[in-house]
Amino acid sequence: MPYTNEEGGLLNNFAREPKVYQAEPPNNDQKRKYIFSGLAAAALVIGLIVVAFSVSHVG
Repeated sequence: MPYTNEEGGLLNNFAREPKVYQAEPPNNDQKRKYIFSGLAAAALVIGLIVVAFSVSHVG
């Protein structure tokens, strides 16, 4: 583990840096899953808004 000594005798420990890599663009299957997940999330939010609106404006 890399460390340095300061003037007062204190040790400074440094975390190991992760290996840097280039991200790959999503393939068609991953894009399809992202679209489905986005539609499901939007449907959930719209459903919650409809329920909240209908409950708050009863009678």
